[in-house]
Amino acid sequence: MLTPALFGRNAPPHASMIVVNELRKQFSVRGNTLVAVNGVSFAVGNSEVYGLLGPNGAGKTTTLRMVMGLTEPDSGWVEIGGTRTDTDATGIRHQLGLISTNDGVYPWLSVREMLMYFADLYAVEPQIAKSRLEELAELLAIGSFLDQRCSTLSTGQKQRVTLARGLMHDPPVMLLDEPTRGLDVVGSQTVFQFIELLKARGKSVLLSTHRLDEAERVCDRFGLLHHGTMRYEGTLGDLRGQTGKTHLVDMFIELIREDRVGQATLGKSD
Repeated sequence: MLTPALFGRNAPPHASMIVVNELRKQFSVRGNTLVAVNGVSFAVGNSEVYGLLGPNGAGKTTTLRMVMGLTEPDSGWVEIGGTRTDTDATGIRHQLGLISTNDGVYPWLSVREMLMYFADLYAVEPQIAKSRLEELAELLAIGSFLDQRCSTLSTGQKQRVTLARGLMHDPPVMLLDEPTRGLDVVGSQTVFQFIELLKARGKSVLLSTHRLDEAERVCDRFGLLHHGTMRYEGTLGDLRGQTGKTHLVDMFIELIREDRVGQATLGKSD
């Protein structure tokens, strides 16, 4: 278990560490306009896990990129810890830890070298970084291959290294993009324990996934995206009241069914 001395930094005293307000982003694709995110708003508090959910193409990744300040919204804004991404994007990134299946590892560095390199990028003192690495190695079961080149790691091993990398600078906000993709049951359980640890340490966690059963297990509140629009938002109880469905999977199946009915109706009218 991680010790308070290493990973117990208190988050800034904001009611919501992440505030997303009316984000909108569109792209031009082969001469056509694609609205990827359409007026999305939500907030994530300290010690809270918020699930940003939806099938592929729902707008999750585009929303995350705007939260990180990597993609500029066409309208709307994002605030992290009281600072807007449009005023200090670089400073905000120091408050964020990102874990994504799209992230690679440096093939010619060992796991130890790569993690220490990222700690140095965030100006973590060397002694603290070494102690933090030891704690993470035990928590995420990466100790047996710390001195192995990253190019030789399995998919599951690389994913655990990515988890460790996101915590090397102990950020108050963690963004998790499909963190269990490619992991077996044991690896997925490690991610669930990792999320519970983040919550216990007072961090704000934004989890983006299409694994709805997993989200149901770990999230406090949810935002259900469909075609770039926030269709439902709140606790699982709130969503059940809004949809009349018990599980998140059933809610999305109903959304897809509504799409098909609408498309069939449109086709008949043509």
